[in-house]
Amino acid sequence: MVGPRCHTACVLDPYRRILVLPGALAFSLAGLLARAPISMVSLGIVLLVADRTGSYGYAGAVAASQVVAGAVCTPVQGRLMDRFGQFRLLPVAGTVFAAGVLATAVAVESGQAAPVPHVCAAVAGAGLPPVGSAVRARWRHLLEDRAQLDTAFALEAVVDEIVFVVGPVLVTLLATQLPAWSGLAVAGALGLTGALVLASQRATEPPVAPRGGDRRRTPMSWPGLACLAVVGAGLGGIFGATEVVTVAFADEAGTTAAAGPMLAVWATGSLLAGLIIGARTQQRHALTRLRWSIAGLTAAMAVLAFLPGITSVTVVLFVAGFAIAPTLIATISLVEQTVPRSRLTEGISWISTGIAAGVAPGAAISGQVIDAAGASVAYLVPVASGLLAVLASFMLRRPSARGL
Repeated sequence: MVGPRCHTACVLDPYRRILVLPGALAFSLAGLLARAPISMVSLGIVLLVADRTGSYGYAGAVAASQVVAGAVCTPVQGRLMDRFGQFRLLPVAGTVFAAGVLATAVAVESGQAAPVPHVCAAVAGAGLPPVGSAVRARWRHLLEDRAQLDTAFALEAVVDEIVFVVGPVLVTLLATQLPAWSGLAVAGALGLTGALVLASQRATEPPVAPRGGDRRRTPMSWPGLACLAVVGAGLGGIFGATEVVTVAFADEAGTTAAAGPMLAVWATGSLLAGLIIGARTQQRHALTRLRWSIAGLTAAMAVLAFLPGITSVTVVLFVAGFAIAPTLIATISLVEQTVPRSRLTEGISWISTGIAAGVAPGAAISGQVIDAAGASVAYLVPVASGLLAVLASFMLRRPSARGL
């Protein structure tokens, strides 16, 4: 019994050392709460719209409106947070998000014709705060040690995956066991509450960027950041397509409620990989890790198009999930090595924008393929997105001390 206990303690010790720092646990937990809608809103829209209209293509289009608006507005929010502070921006963004989610549910339930549901979903996407970027900026402000910072980024990847384990199950359960709009309502409430709680923690908030000089002396490294954003877009395409296709696959199998647990299993694989990475000192450069992990994820997703049943698809989703957290951790690490500290929230927000920009076409295209050819064939859509990310990763150069 001593051996396993010692091993567990050794694995968790790097996390303990950063979480005991003043305010660290509090802002990380607040970030967990505020990020819950990320895994709930798009799926909640798909479940609600498909239930009311019977069309996954239309459902994917409404969901795409939300993520496209988020893709456009997330870097703007990140830039404003760096300039004016999280305390000022988070409550406003959280309120706009909650209002947009509520309006979307009302528009769909009342049978409003297009583009009313699309516009309401876009408002929700525009207001969704870039909480992941904000929390990671707090870690960068708190930590100077590279190993501890890598552990913190791994921790936040684990938090992301906790969100994607719990969120799909919760929103699917609410949408299938209660009125279909219930999942969206809970997502809006969680997002607003989490944003307010995080904004209230002023002690760990990064200082705002000084007006003028600092930004002119340290410009953004746009070429490298653009390649990383394309990697994010490829990942987003995988996420958006897999979410919609898995719902349709479960529906074709006669058990729509299985979609949430299937997606949760996918995220569980990523969560476990993130825990392992955060407990280890990384020997390979982040760029090398990025290339290997995104290639592995793409290869695993290709298998799904040829599997016959829910059990086999779920098993492969679990295996594929082990490549998600390493990809995200390596991507964020490359961003942190590339952009000026005073613009880190904005820099990470561009990755979020890339992911959101990929989610939109991934969800929409997969919905069209499902309507035309069925769910199994539609699993090829995330494969195409993964190939895009692989290509972008090989266009990157290893960042120097001065950036990409």
